[in-house]
Amino acid sequence: MIKCHLSRILGERRLKVADLVRATGINRKTLDRIYSEEVTRIEFDTLEAICKYLEIGIAELYEIVE
Repeated sequence: MIKCHLSRILGERRLKVADLVRATGINRKTLDRIYSEEVTRIEFDTLEAICKYLEIGIAELYEIVE
């Protein structure tokens, strides 16, 4: 299973999904689904925009868990 840490990262930085929407231009519904781990696929440009804005690597955002 793949675990997304977006909610934890935003919480630690006291950011909201709305902040991410404004900064990246990614659709709110898309980010809501990523945040709540309901997404089944993600576009590379979306992933890149999130990681660049948060200044993190992909491995910090996503993790494979057993």
